[in-house]
Amino acid sequence: MADADPASLHQIPFAVTDPERIPSKRYYDEDFYKLENEKLWPHVWQMAARLEQLENVGDWVEYSNLGKSVIVVRAKEGIKAFHNACRHRGVPVAAPGGAGNCKSAGFICPFHGWRWNLEGENTFVYGKHFFSEEQLEQGDLALRGCRVETAIGCAFINFDDDAPSLRDSIGPMLEKLEMRGMDKQRAEWWYATKLPANWKTAMEAFMEGYHVMRTHPQLQRMLPQLYNTLYGMDTGGIGLPINPSLSVRENVHAQYEHMKLLNEGMAGMLHQKEVDIAGQLLEVDLPEDPAVAIPMWYGIVQHQVVEQLRARGEDIPDLNAVAQSHPVQAVEFIFPHYFVLPTMSSASAYRIRPLGPEECLFELWSLTNFAESDNHQTVSEPTMLPYDSEDFPTIPKQDYSNIPIQQQGLHAEGFDFMRLGKGIEGMISNYNRIIDGHLRGADPDKLAEATQTLAHNFDGQIMEYDL
Repeated sequence: MADADPASLHQIPFAVTDPERIPSKRYYDEDFYKLENEKLWPHVWQMAARLEQLENVGDWVEYSNLGKSVIVVRAKEGIKAFHNACRHRGVPVAAPGGAGNCKSAGFICPFHGWRWNLEGENTFVYGKHFFSEEQLEQGDLALRGCRVETAIGCAFINFDDDAPSLRDSIGPMLEKLEMRGMDKQRAEWWYATKLPANWKTAMEAFMEGYHVMRTHPQLQRMLPQLYNTLYGMDTGGIGLPINPSLSVRENVHAQYEHMKLLNEGMAGMLHQKEVDIAGQLLEVDLPEDPAVAIPMWYGIVQHQVVEQLRARGEDIPDLNAVAQSHPVQAVEFIFPHYFVLPTMSSASAYRIRPLGPEECLFELWSLTNFAESDNHQTVSEPTMLPYDSEDFPTIPKQDYSNIPIQQQGLHAEGFDFMRLGKGIEGMISNYNRIIDGHLRGADPDKLAEATQTLAHNFDGQIMEYDL
């Protein structure tokens, strides 16, 4: 694809001109928000549904963002997506936020009763004799298709027929996550809330772990050596999860207590069944050197997680093997609005959608594997909570205490830009500059190439882009 003519690129307000400084008005200016809606969202792959919601032929889910509504459905030949508008008068044929199964009845317009099957073909027009033949041409009556591709247990949609494919846009990270079994995981729970903050403000809280010391102090207190080495000392960012002043056994117990805090804080990040297995291994024989013993202990834990969960019928990959062959970070970002947080056999996931310049919908999933004997029932809709609800797990509850007040602070007199640590907050700069590339109308192949650099970029450095 040829490079875009620089003279034809759109001029955008509040562009990132210094990669270490992000203009504050990007997070509340109405015109910038409208430009994102026009130039960004219609051209990117959006996580629209989890495939476990679409297990049976006829299962469908409605996904909407910024006034555009799509039906994602499992047809006889796989996952399809259609723009959610009756071809008669434009009424949505699927309810906003709805889900269900339409194998027998198809999609029925609630206005005049026109119908479509799972393939999007029109099957019934009420009072057909009232219409001219040219208004009822079968191909023209079909629901308009929308691009859809699947990966990591999700269906992703894109309104741009010319955009690079999902895997060309996101890159090898998708395969790495699938090698860890993410395409087989299912939701244990699903929460959602409306945050009084720009969608990017919410996103950026999960692009670095630099905030752990103050925002999640329980984690810092349990393993100060890890977090201080990562963020508090000039060590090149290499975290050592040990305290050399403690014995091997004391270090193991500290690791175990930290695992319990991660489970209490966010469930899927480290599942209770994994914590229980780790608790069985607190007294295993280990070398006397903690620097050797602790990585070995984690390897033993992961091996036992695989063995014991497979024994109860869960389809778990060899976690130690894939950690070597297909490594991922504890937080991975799938541009523009989806995060996954894989640790062992389970994961957490976040999806953020804009609702206005200073409001967004934030969804959280706890994902894990289930044995067939568990008779797990698919979680079909989120539990909506106020953003300050005490029912959220500890870690998102702590994050939600910061995000709304940060949004307020962005309006402060004289606060013209956020200043970033180039060696730890690089992802914030990188994805903002990729957004700018979309807003300018940069070459799609160059945008895809830049987007792939967001893989493993958590706590990362600022990249150089030619956008």
